[in-house]
Amino acid sequence: MQTTLENPRNAKSDTLPFSRNNPFQAKVLKNINLNGTGSSKETRHIELSLEGSGLSYAPGDALGIVPANDPDLVHSLLMEMEWDEETDVMINKQGETLPLKEALTAYFEITLLTKKILQQAAAFTENEKLQQLVLVENAVQLKEYCNGRDLLDMLRDFGPWKASAQEIVSLLRKMTPRLYSIASSMAANPDEVHLTIGAVRFNAYDRERKGVCSVLCAERVQEGDTLPVFVQPNKHFYLPESEDKDIIMVGPGTGIAPFRSFIQERAISKAAGRSWLFFGDQHAGSDFLYQNELENYQQNGILTKLDTAFSRDADQKVYVQHKMLENSKELFEWFENGAHFYVCGDKERMAKDVNEALISVIEKESACTREEAETYLDNMKKTGRYQRDVY
Repeated sequence: MQTTLENPRNAKSDTLPFSRNNPFQAKVLKNINLNGTGSSKETRHIELSLEGSGLSYAPGDALGIVPANDPDLVHSLLMEMEWDEETDVMINKQGETLPLKEALTAYFEITLLTKKILQQAAAFTENEKLQQLVLVENAVQLKEYCNGRDLLDMLRDFGPWKASAQEIVSLLRKMTPRLYSIASSMAANPDEVHLTIGAVRFNAYDRERKGVCSVLCAERVQEGDTLPVFVQPNKHFYLPESEDKDIIMVGPGTGIAPFRSFIQERAISKAAGRSWLFFGDQHAGSDFLYQNELENYQQNGILTKLDTAFSRDADQKVYVQHKMLENSKELFEWFENGAHFYVCGDKERMAKDVNEALISVIEKESACTREEAETYLDNMKKTGRYQRDVY
């Protein structure tokens, strides 16, 4: 079935440049699962056509996708509230309207709750639990309630509601585009853009939850369909201007994405600088994303070094930061030689652990204090030699 994810806000002329407010309908050329049998993960490699868009990007940039909500979740909302899906609702201050089902599918954010939504919703119900929850002294509990719950939870938990569909949707925020690090070089793939997207699925409060955009890409977007996209430049994550400079890249899991773009770019430009990649995931057999490509780059000398860490393949969990510490002496030699260091991926744990490993490497190899190692690292940041794309 041919699907086009129309964005009702953006019915603008194709003569305008494509942008966040006027996304380009990019045709899906390829959509494959990179994980092997037995993996607990699903990582999609998606190739999109930019032909005729006039869009261009540099390695390190991101692609924005304007997603649509899960039809099953929209259906559940309509059933829960016994709403007529054809009812027209106003979607913005300009007075534009859409049928309710379309508004819930393509215009409003329905998977995220905020304190403000709950506070305003309290006016439409006499439910005592909600009246208590929104009291100033219960701010901590209110924040906890919002975490991992969505609009359907709120409507089920705090009824009966004395509100129209219009009053409920007026509480909601506009759908925000999702940004993904671009996994291709334009020099290597003219008129195309590639993405590496991990499908987000988890159970919370007795329901399965799905990432709005990642599961759209994993379950509902087929080759030949289109996605509304735009390029988001990233001025804080880019290759060195000089191709003679060495680069060290740390990108476990989907953090590999921008480094695939870096390596492709340097393969085309025949850069003289060396490159070193640290990649990690759970299992080598099922989770080594882009394994053949990376090993070919290594054999051809485009990728100088490739170190991998597969955390579930041994009794002791091994992560990328452990591989960095194992290569402490050589890493520091690369730093002293002017190498640029990059990290992409999980902000909460991985990026912190990598930063800690960097300090340890500098401290050990230059026989300095921790403070001096931190100053060394700060200088690398200030000169653009230590860059992070973390989320």
